Amino acid sequence: QVQLVNSGGGLVQAGGSLTLSCVLSGRTFSTYTMGWFRQAPGKEREFVAAIAWRDSNTNYADSVKGRFTISRDNAKNTVYLLMNSLKPEDTAIYYCTARRGAVATANRDEYTYWGQGTQVTVSS
Repeated sequence: QVQLVNSGGGLVQAGGSLTLSCVLSGRTFSTYTMGWFRQAPGKEREFVAAIAWRDSNTNYADSVKGRFTISRDNAKNTVYLLMNSLKPEDTAIYYCTARRGAVATANRDEYTYWGQGTQVTVSS
């Protein structure tokens, strides 16, 4: 059974940085494409970033491109999301997710496993 535990959220001022982490257990991490989604109050869960397992190809939402960086450390079974130049509109619960496919897709329905979410709040 795959389990995802994410951490690293918190409160930060606009322009600041945060790094989120997510640890996968129960299966071989290196064979899972990993992603991050977020959900703000009253809004649907939206794609943020993903990194493929086979070639570490990355995919980003336009709203975070150039500010966020997704990376993975297969030795630590961990995926990271480095968030720079944070804006108040980045405030949301951030969810780590995993899928067996090789493509770093932005399609929420193609992800199988989800973490519990971590709150990120950006103050203006």
